[in-house]
Amino acid sequence: MDTLPRVTYYLPETMTNWPWPRAINPHFEDMKAEVDASFRDIKALSPESQEAFDKCDFARLSALSSPNVPREVLRIACDLNNVYFIVDEYTDIENAAVTQEMLGIVLDALHNPHKTRPEGECILGEIVRQFWARAIQTAGPSSQRHFIENFTTYLSALILEATDREQGQCRSINDYLKLRRDTSAIKSAVAVCEMGMELPDEVFYHPIIVDLVDCITELCLIDNDMISYNREQATGDKNHNLITAIMMELGLDISGAMAWAARYHAEVQKRFMGGLTQVPSWGPSIDVLVQEYLDGIAIWARGLHCWGFESQRYFGTRGPDIQETRLVTLLPKVKCKDASAAARVSVADLSKIMHHEQPSGVLGFGLFSPLD
Repeated sequence: MDTLPRVTYYLPETMTNWPWPRAINPHFEDMKAEVDASFRDIKALSPESQEAFDKCDFARLSALSSPNVPREVLRIACDLNNVYFIVDEYTDIENAAVTQEMLGIVLDALHNPHKTRPEGECILGEIVRQFWARAIQTAGPSSQRHFIENFTTYLSALILEATDREQGQCRSINDYLKLRRDTSAIKSAVAVCEMGMELPDEVFYHPIIVDLVDCITELCLIDNDMISYNREQATGDKNHNLITAIMMELGLDISGAMAWAARYHAEVQKRFMGGLTQVPSWGPSIDVLVQEYLDGIAIWARGLHCWGFESQRYFGTRGPDIQETRLVTLLPKVKCKDASAAARVSVADLSKIMHHEQPSGVLGFGLFSPLD
């Protein structure tokens, strides 16, 4: 472990004025137990890694980001978030060639959800197959098509991220945002908001609707990168993070980069609120669906932000304290364990090495798993 000076930085509050309040799906507890048990049965991770993975509480993310959906749609959201994070976990330790091979399996499973996966294949294929076979029982034809389109874009972006990782590349702010809008997977994640309805293509692809979705994508990635920066710089994965891009391009320190990101977040919020006033009418029956969809994606931004502090993914058990004080102490660099031969990945529980004394007035915390 490297020794670092005791640097403390301020994590700006970005969602104070966001009109959509925190809410959680009433089916959360039951669904969490069901989905977590189902995921453990797949045995995609070693027991130690599974324990750390559980602390990330991805079912909570689903329940916070989809508080108003019925039980069957919440199950889709829970399965989907597990898909995102296990895909990231497997590909984050691989080069571009292996990543492309893995993602080819994922895409094949998505297009062939009733096909038995080949023996000895990477487990990602079966995980995605099970997810999509269940999802298509609820999702309508247009929402299925929209999801596959955006999910495929996300997979393609992961290959570009792997190439950047191989080359040790840190992109400029604009280039980074262009890639991160896709690697964040938000556009396919918010498809859950559409799965209980059928939005016509003329609505889904309307420039104003597209821009509103782009705004939510931007808000989510900014918040996620701000909250996850400390963990990522500690685990050596900081190059794919907006804060790093800002620091490198503008010559700012961490606090300055965080402030810049918060100002940009405020600008995007303003753009979203302005866009809502320009949404056209497609007739009463469609307008009701559009309103529900836009409320759904707006809630997604709130839910992701809340989950960053309520789960143990980024701050261990100290998330609520850090959410209140906004003070974060820079973690020392650590080396993650080698990938498990059985599980192909190792989800590091970094809290086990974070017991050193913190400076006066600054809260310590643990981190969990080098997930994007």
